[in-house]
Amino acid sequence: MTNLEKYNEAFISSFNVEEAALASLEYQGVKEWDSIGHMQLISELEDAFDIEMETDDIVDFSGYEKGKEILKKYGVEI
Repeated sequence: MTNLEKYNEAFISSFNVEEAALASLEYQGVKEWDSIGHMQLISELEDAFDIEMETDDIVDFSGYEKGKEILKKYGVEI
C-alpha cells in the first residue's frame, strides 16, 4: 500500500467519506470531523506511518491538503 493510499484510507475510515471528496475536505467540513473525529484521524495516521505528531501539528492539521504538508515534517512523502 502506498503512502497516499494509507493517507486516504485514514480519512475514509475516520469520516466515512468517498475518495472523490478528499481533496476539498476541511476540519468540520463533515459532521464526523469534529474534535473527537480529529483525534481519531490523528491516531490512525500516527499508527499508519509510525510517527508521533507534536501538539502544534495536531492543532494545525486543518484539512486534507494541509495534512500532507505536516506529514512531510515527519519524513512521510505523499
